[in-house]
Amino acid sequence: MNPVPPNQQQALVERLTKACGGAYPPETRRKFFLSGPQWAAAYEGQALFHAPTRERVGFEDIIRHYGEIGIAHWSTHDTDIIPTRVLGTEEQWATVERVKKALQENGLRCSMVTTETFFHEVWAAGPAAEAPEVREYAKYRLKNTVKIGHELGASYAVYWPGSLGYSVQGAIEETQTLRWYAEGLNAVCEADIEMARHRGRPTLKHCLEAKPFEPQAEILLPTSDAMLGFINSGLLTHPEMVGLNPEYLHELMWGGAVRATLARALLAGKLWHFDINDGYKLKHDVDIAVGLVNPLDWLNILVLLRSHGYNGPFNLDYKPPRTTSNFGVFSFSFPSAVDRFITLWEMAGEVMEDPIIKEATEALKAGGGATNPHDADAVTAANKELLTLHELIAHRLVQILLGLHRGRVFSL
Repeated sequence: MNPVPPNQQQALVERLTKACGGAYPPETRRKFFLSGPQWAAAYEGQALFHAPTRERVGFEDIIRHYGEIGIAHWSTHDTDIIPTRVLGTEEQWATVERVKKALQENGLRCSMVTTETFFHEVWAAGPAAEAPEVREYAKYRLKNTVKIGHELGASYAVYWPGSLGYSVQGAIEETQTLRWYAEGLNAVCEADIEMARHRGRPTLKHCLEAKPFEPQAEILLPTSDAMLGFINSGLLTHPEMVGLNPEYLHELMWGGAVRATLARALLAGKLWHFDINDGYKLKHDVDIAVGLVNPLDWLNILVLLRSHGYNGPFNLDYKPPRTTSNFGVFSFSFPSAVDRFITLWEMAGEVMEDPIIKEATEALKAGGGATNPHDADAVTAANKELLTLHELIAHRLVQILLGLHRGRVFSL
């Protein structure tokens, strides 16, 4: 193949994207509660070992592109759109008005706001540091973000305490640090109650997001299960206002089964928001787009969520690869991520209605009818052949994922 000149490369990408097929129109994409984060589309490719590879893109362009793609919701950190130095000033509210205008013009709604408590040097010792003025500043930031959320019509606030921890042993007293962190959440919930009352709208759903490691060496709330324990610890004055925002990859990073994590959150009534992406177990936070690494796992997760009527947001918290151009971020990366999610969501519905899976599942639940349930040998013999259905169900899921159940075969 001859070299492809730069002025022909976008056309090649567009042609091959179209040749892939499988795309949904924007009106179909808008039917799903998918939110596009400001930070995901604005990511320039930088990281600890990586220089930026893309040009900066502002929120007005990002919101416009999301509208064209058919992503109906938008989410943001406070400092994604407002510099730290002008938070709480008239300049902040002028920016918020610009955001409101962009959302309205492009048919989007703000679904979630979150506070940056990990990047600025003020958080060097975390948002619950020993210095009381740092903790007071953290409360101010949290309240200010909730105020922005109410102004934008958001329903959710998310908190990622990634810098709540330590790098060296003995640097903090963990129980006191957790108490201080709870004080921040208590303050923002109290403020939210008053803001909501004043505006005549519901309070936000306050969601905690766990991560097992990074940026601190040791994190105090590393998993969603740790978050559930914290919510129920008695430290929170309004635990009914606080739930979970699990992130798929954060739960996968420590080697856990994400579906099991979500099941525990569902049982607790605390699965309120879900950050979706993909990646690898026991590795770094690479934030790959949904379905590119573990599509079978994702199919199983969406079966679980559909089965239990989950109706919260799916937040596209991933980073377009450094190899993807500015043009590619909006012409290919986000549209294809949305389309893979929709396809897997529809496949999950097919799994739930599949007659083979239904019959196998019901047979397992019915059991073999042992006459004496206190006789271990009799119970074993009664169910021995039925248990093969576990593997059969797994095979059927793969068939549905690959289209083999519709007669698709490959010949060598």
